[in-house]
Amino acid sequence: MPRRSNARRAQPGSVRIIAGEWRGRRIPIVAETEVRPTPDRVRETVFNWLGQDLSGRACLDLFAGSGALGFEALSRGAASVVMVEKDPVVLRALRDNAQKLGARNLTVVRGDALEFARESRARFDVVFVDPPYRLGLQTAALKLVRGLLSERGCVYVESASALEAPGWTVLRSARAGNVHFHLLAGGTDDQGGVSGNV
Repeated sequence: MPRRSNARRAQPGSVRIIAGEWRGRRIPIVAETEVRPTPDRVRETVFNWLGQDLSGRACLDLFAGSGALGFEALSRGAASVVMVEKDPVVLRALRDNAQKLGARNLTVVRGDALEFARESRARFDVVFVDPPYRLGLQTAALKLVRGLLSERGCVYVESASALEAPGWTVLRSARAGNVHFHLLAGGTDDQGGVSGNV
């Protein structure tokens, strides 16, 4: 995993929305923060897994950062998106970008992601779990978001290494460079799910 300073130097100035209403629009990335947007290639694969059109789905972007996953979901027709972010500078950028895009059906929450997941009583069809890699919060988040899923809900998880997710069904799993990403559903999959590299 790259050192934090290297990650900052490599940080892009913006992230592109791939498809949908805002296709091609760019979201500025706040400099000198730990925001690490999910790469275009990975996002394209993830939304292929989710079926491209998210019409009618309620989504939660738990560690929002740039908001790339949440804005992509809204662009593709998600009924609603909740973004959770505790960094006040990043939060302000999320709200600014939402205003520039004219984002509707979006709720931006200032707060700790794990605390939100622990206390929320809402139900979501898709939950995005992409915390800063160095914090290693994926496992803790998975324990909490199970109770937030709708009957057929799924969780996207991104990490710097292969993820162990006991008690979850692995629907899809892939790797792109140093990024390991997974689509999970509740329950145990004895067959190991469908996996592959991209």
